[in-house]
Amino acid sequence: MINQLVTVFAVACDKSGGFFGLIPWYQYLKLDGSCNVTGFSTSQQIVSNVPLILLAVVDDLLRIAGLVAVIYALYGSVMYVTSQGSPDQTAKAQNTIVNALIGLALAMIAVTLVSFLGKKLGG
Repeated sequence: MINQLVTVFAVACDKSGGFFGLIPWYQYLKLDGSCNVTGFSTSQQIVSNVPLILLAVVDDLLRIAGLVAVIYALYGSVMYVTSQGSPDQTAKAQNTIVNALIGLALAMIAVTLVSFLGKKLGG
């Protein structure tokens, strides 16, 4: 059954990147040449593959968080430009930009860590 799901949703087993650069949910699973998942024959192997699927989903969510951080940095820069020299609005805009850049850095580090773990644990 899992093999059929992967065949239906895998879109030719392309692991290079999907919609907007997000990785597919089967990224870290071991696939043979015909889009079949290897290792789903026993219950112990099913349990061992669930964390790999969850890592792929978390990886996508972290990438989306990075995109949101970039949008907030742009929003903060627009706030900064339109503050017209008001100290309160300028400080608020600077805080927005700094917080967005911190969030972006954390998201980038987390994506790197999750990707590393997925490749080490998966295949």
